[in-house]
Amino acid sequence: MMLDGFAREAETTKKVFSAIPDDKRDYRPDPNARSAWQLAWHLANTDIQFLDGIADLKFTMANPPEAEKPRTVTDLVTWYDQNFKRASDRVRALSGEQLTTPVEFMGVFNLPVAFYLGFLNNHSIHHRGELCTHLRPMGSKCPSIYGGSYDEPLQAAVPQTTAA
Repeated sequence: MMLDGFAREAETTKKVFSAIPDDKRDYRPDPNARSAWQLAWHLANTDIQFLDGIADLKFTMANPPEAEKPRTVTDLVTWYDQNFKRASDRVRALSGEQLTTPVEFMGVFNLPVAFYLGFLNNHSIHHRGELCTHLRPMGSKCPSIYGGSYDEPLQAAVPQTTAA
């Protein structure tokens, strides 16, 4: 259930990534803030690191080699999509016993590994929202997330009609 919900969140995250203009990806609202690209990479990479850590029953938070990191927004969306599917399939294959195994995280938590799915979801939503605040100042549009946005208003469903 948690993975299904997070998969829906990942689809929304890909929409937000896709809204980043490549030529303005270095935009940051403040010198102390992360750039849009830094936020997008942090969000994408951390989602995969968490899923892999859950599947491994051990958090190493390893980064991919530099040569495998995406260089464009399109590459980032593709990388995220492929790795999300791979890593979430690994988590989905865990047994109930494995999901209840306590796993230490960075010396801060020692929780049943399934609990980290909630932490992952919250972390992802937090940084996705942060990234959305960069979009309009970069000249982009903010996609709908949990309903309409100014740029993508909620549209009422068109009623289905059938021939009598």
